[in-house]
Parts: sequence; C-alpha cells; structure tokens
Amino acid sequence: MSSSRFRIPRPLALLFWKQPILFFLVKWLLLSSFIGLLVGSASALFLVSLDWATAWRESHRWVITLLPAAGFLVGALYHYAGQDIEAGNNLLLANIHRPSKIIPLKMAPFILIGTIATHLFGGSAGREGTALQIGGSISDQFTRLFQLRPRDRRLLLIAGIAAGFGSVFGTPLAGAIFGLEVFLLGRVQYDGLFPAFAASFFADMTTRAWGVGHTHYHIPVVPQLTVAHVLWAMLAGALFGGCSVIFSTLTHSISSFFKKRVAYPPLRPVIGGALVALAVFALGTTKYIGLGIPTIVASFTTPLPPYDFALKILFTALTLGAAFKGGEVTPLFFIGATLGNALSFFIPLPTGLLAGMGFVAVFAGAANTPLACILMAIELFGADCGPYVAIACVMAYFFSGHRGIYGSQVIGQPKHLVYSRHTGQNLANLRTIRSKKEHAKH
Repeated sequence: MSSSRFRIPRPLALLFWKQPILFFLVKWLLLSSFIGLLVGSASALFLVSLDWATAWRESHRWVITLLPAAGFLVGALYHYAGQDIEAGNNLLLANIHRPSKIIPLKMAPFILIGTIATHLFGGSAGREGTALQIGGSISDQFTRLFQLRPRDRRLLLIAGIAAGFGSVFGTPLAGAIFGLEVFLLGRVQYDGLFPAFAASFFADMTTRAWGVGHTHYHIPVVPQLTVAHVLWAMLAGALFGGCSVIFSTLTHSISSFFKKRVAYPPLRPVIGGALVALAVFALGTTKYIGLGIPTIVASFTTPLPPYDFALKILFTALTLGAAFKGGEVTPLFFIGATLGNALSFFIPLPTGLLAGMGFVAVFAGAANTPLACILMAIELFGADCGPYVAIACVMAYFFSGHRGIYGSQVIGQPKHLVYSRHTGQNLANLRTIRSKKEHAKH
C-alpha cells in the first residue's frame, strides 16, 4: 500500500487564512457577536429603564413641573463634560463618511441618562437616537482594542447602528438595512451587508434573551390591491412625506432659534422644558409627551381626534429643538399613525392599514430610509400589508425632498435629476443654503 495515502494534508488553518472570504466572514462574525451581545444588553437595560420612567411619571404627574430643572442638569452635563459628543447621531454619520477620532465611550451613558431624564420628567422624545448612539459608541471601541483599519472602523459603526436599531425595536431585518441605508441618501452600502445583519440579529436575540419584549401592533384588515387603492395609497404617501418635512423643518428651526437667542446652552432646555410643562397642564393630558405607545396602539382600531398628529409634532419639535435628549423615530411613529387615522375620514382605506402606512412612511420621509421602513412594517405588521406600505414609503421618500432629521446624511444619489448638483452634499449644508436664500428674498 502506498504511503502517499497516509500523507498529512495541508493544515486546515493555512487553507483557511488563504481564503479571504472565509477570513472576512469569521472575523466579522466574531466582531458582530461581541457588538450584538454588548449593544443588545445595553438596549435591554435602556428599554427596562424607559418603561420604569414612563410608569413612574404617569403615577406621579407632579414630576413634570421639574422638567425645566432636569433640562438644566442635562444641558449642563453636555455643556461641561460632553461637548465632543453633543452632535449625537450626526457625529456617528459624519465618522462613517470621514473617520476621525474614536467616538468616546461616554456617549453611551450620557445619552442613556439624558434620555431617561427627558422621559421621566415629561419631555416628548423617542428611543432610536439613544439606541444608535449606544450602538455606535460601544462598537467603535473595538477599533482601538483590535487596532482596526479605517475601512473596518466604518463597518464597525454601521454594525453598531444596525445593532442598536434592530434591538431597540425588535426588528433585526429593518435594523440591518437601516444601518446600511441611513448615512448615504439614495444608496445602500453592500460592503457592510454581513456585519450589519449579523450585529442586528445578535443584538436582537440578546435583548430578547434578557426577557425584554416589544410592543405588538396589528392591522385588522388589508384589502385586495386594486388600481383605486394604489392611487389612494399614493396620495396618503405624499401627505406622509409632507408631514415629515413639517416635522424636520420645525425641529431644526426651533433648534436654530434657541442657539441664536439663548447664548448659554444649559438654559435652552430650561426654557423649552417650561413651555412643554405648561402646555401639558394647560391641555390636562400627558398624551403628547413620552413615547405615546398607548395612542399609537389605539390608532390602529379606534377613531382619534384629527389634531393628535399636529400636537405631537409641536411637543416633540419643542422638546428636541430645545436640546433635550432622545430620538425622533417613536414620535414619528405616533405622528404617522395618528395622521393615518385622521386620513381614514376621507381616504377609503381601512383605518388600521392607514395607521400602519403612516407609522412607517413618515419615518421613511424624515430619515430617508424607505427600504428599512418597508421591512420594519413587514416585521411588525406582517407581509400582507407589504404592497401598501411600500407605496406609502416610496412616495413619502420622494415627497420629503432633500430634507430630513439627520443633518450629516450625505446625498449619494439625488431623488431627481433636477437636483443632481446636490450630490455629495449633506442635508445640513443644503438647509443652510435654503435659509440664506430665504433671508435674501426678505
């Protein structure tokens, strides 16, 4: 018998390291699992803390009178110890485009404290901003730990954003696509596909493993798609897109007003907090502060006052414009769902379907992330609503123009050839240009 049959094969390790695809997959599987475990655990802590803050506030409504004081403390915290992280989500997006210094780990506890304080004392804000900043700041620490290259750091930030989004909403598919779609308007970065999906799924599984659940939504009736229904869905989508423009424009305008008129930053949330608290007691309801989950759930089945969406826009724009901490997305869910509920008075589509369409479409227009929002709807509501939410999200995306809630979002592909000169610019620069033109006219 030939001894060649017993020859030792080439070491498997050597074969492995010579395969770049295998090396990439294993490398990012390990990194994404670390990111998912840490970010998913942080999201679980954040969601539990948020539930506690909301329940405590609703049981002790007098605490809303302390919103201005809480605003001062949070404003002072960022002014004296957190100016390098105050840009929040925009800092993450800017570093994906142009990597600079490692994002300080303190961003995670700072935004967690700031957001819980906002909700505990009665501000109107969401949770996505907090999740993204926790995910981005935690994941970026691996850059220094493993001495990773700038290209790898970019993928780390994408994975961290995906993990934060996917775990905080319980939508890992949407979280992955959001991480790939949010920083470059009009394009999806496929080089980060595996890290984004792996981190988002690991984070979501970790959050669930901690026993932390998510709100369930249900669209009772989804009619068969017809030409008439498509046209009505297109009209609704256009209105949702217009609503997203109103929200982002008002929020940025209030923020700009405070920065121009109030020189000392910690005083801005004091003034904004006082106005929000006065409005709450004047209306006699806490319906428009916090996350507003009960109202969102009710919008799928129960007729609501047609002005609910407008009041939520005002409360949230004032809260965030005055520099309180938190996200925009859950308020956008509230705004979109209640607007959809109101549109059911004249658009002949089921109330629940219009609420679900608005839930994701206003967000799609404000964040310029239509693909992530379509997937989010399918994960939350089921696949039957897919054609309707797709129409609404696409229409909202186009009708929102080159505007949005993330100023560092860069235009990779303009929404129309007429605006091809906008390619490569970020939304904050375009907003400044529009503002200068308006002032020149006056």
